Amino acid sequence: MSESKAPRRRSTVARHGELSSPSVWSQIVRFVAVAVAVVLVAGVGVVAFQAYSAVTSFTSAAVELEGQAAVPPDIGEIEGGVNLFLAGTDACEPEYAELFGDRCTGADAGGELNDVNMLVHISDEPRRVTVVSFPRDLMIPIPECTDPETGRTSSAMSKQPLNATFSYGGLACAVKTVSELSGQDIPFAASVTWGGVIEITNAIGGVEVCIANGIKDYHTGIDWPEGNRNLQGLEALQFLRTRHGVGNGGDLGRISNQQQYMSRLARKLISNETLSNPATLYSLATTALNNITASQTLTNPLTMVQIALAVKDVPFEEIVFVSYPVVDDPFDTNRVVPNYAAANELWAALEANKPIQLSGEASQGDGVIVETPAPADPSTDPTEQASPAPSEEPGEAVATLPPSIAGQTAAMETCSNGNA
Repeated sequence: MSESKAPRRRSTVARHGELSSPSVWSQIVRFVAVAVAVVLVAGVGVVAFQAYSAVTSFTSAAVELEGQAAVPPDIGEIEGGVNLFLAGTDACEPEYAELFGDRCTGADAGGELNDVNMLVHISDEPRRVTVVSFPRDLMIPIPECTDPETGRTSSAMSKQPLNATFSYGGLACAVKTVSELSGQDIPFAASVTWGGVIEITNAIGGVEVCIANGIKDYHTGIDWPEGNRNLQGLEALQFLRTRHGVGNGGDLGRISNQQQYMSRLARKLISNETLSNPATLYSLATTALNNITASQTLTNPLTMVQIALAVKDVPFEEIVFVSYPVVDDPFDTNRVVPNYAAANELWAALEANKPIQLSGEASQGDGVIVETPAPADPSTDPTEQASPAPSEEPGEAVATLPPSIAGQTAAMETCSNGNA
């Protein structure tokens, strides 16, 4: 956990506030609830056929994944379960480099690292969505990878940080590494740069987040007070990048802060403000096409629609964001290594396709707190005040994840646990 310090105590008692799930809404936009850019890729299906030039560019830049062939698109939702990988990278694109200080202009400038890594699992029937975030400082084996630009093949390595995989073989290498770590087949993938996050957030008109204690982080230029804040452009990127400003100052707290952003992005995208505005939808779709690099398997708009249809009825409490379980690296306190025992329980739960019950904290790195629900109205039936549990089919068991796996659902209201 990079540059972490001991978690500070807080007086707030976190309770699990929940949001009710929407009943009916756009099939394509439902996919938005999954994850930032993967969702936006799916949202492209709304108007992709109206943006032919952008689609052409999107396709020509697509990345080939090792051993993954394109799935022939069909009408209707995709069959079976499916996995998608999403990376957020720190590429210093010329038009944005001056915004990122030493990272793009100092002695360490150059290269591209995958600082955000998420595996999106969409189950077979009954459909559920689980988003697993992997710390960038996770020390794991990296397989042999070929750099698509130079053609150079790097040898397999027994222990390297996950965020180095892009430097060895780009998106394909990151996918291959996470696939081998998780044992999951990953046929679809996409990546988005810092600049892409800025443009995509601007296209939707910003995302409102909750800050519990105020955030100060000179590394990312943040000095924000407590309260709700509408993030647009660079501010959205600052929020997603900050780790010194939330929780214990490490990457694990940052992950949960990113999960808060994703949940609130989903709510923004399903609101009437977005769905009823064709200009916003069109701008969002074309911006995503121009700022996301996808795998070749994900370039057909019909494939995006198939995936979107598969998750159109998943309620918010069944969209679960979890952090891949880790422990401190015994050889480097600024790094983490896998907690394989807990991870095996997670993969087993996904394989069994059981409703997931979280038993741990919302954030392993103390990055968010769960908002306390408003006091119940005495005149309201108490049964109407209860937090919804994961939905189950008759006779279906719930998979309770171990406490070492932190997470939150898209139905929960969380706020940044700022350091100010």
